[in-house]
Amino acid sequence: MPRIILKTKINAKKEIVFDLSRSIDLHKISTEHTNEEAIAGVTSGLIGLNEWVTWRAKHFGVHQYLTTKITAYEYPNSFTDVMVNGAFKNFKHQHVFENYQNGTLMTDYFDYISPMGFLGKIADGLFLKKYMTNFLKKRNSTIKSFAESEKYKLIILIQDEKN
Repeated sequence: MPRIILKTKINAKKEIVFDLSRSIDLHKISTEHTNEEAIAGVTSGLIGLNEWVTWRAKHFGVHQYLTTKITAYEYPNSFTDVMVNGAFKNFKHQHVFENYQNGTLMTDYFDYISPMGFLGKIADGLFLKKYMTNFLKKRNSTIKSFAESEKYKLIILIQDEKN
């Protein structure tokens, strides 16, 4: 099972980084390159424990659907989402937030199993692990950009308007 571990240092309070990480609206912004759209479940605002979202996105030129559910949640230290339905055979994404110097250390643990058995393992080695790593780095870069500036307040305003 491939595992991707990413550590991102962010100069912002842990609570802000935690909330931005579970914001459906910020996820849409961070994935403009794949045209991700939340089409069912929690489609805007902040996702929480036992809630789910179905995403429609274009990866490798093909529209794909992915449903994930938050299965573990400890505000503001960690949460975990798992695939309920989608192209992978399986995946689990644990998000961990720790106080670090004057900000937060955000760590992603992304474990997945590709479909198609042996062919999936070949795809992992050739391109899929790198693709998923870059996808997560782009998302984390967006979270960092919003958290370290006043832009995070825009996401909070979006959340407030929808409540």
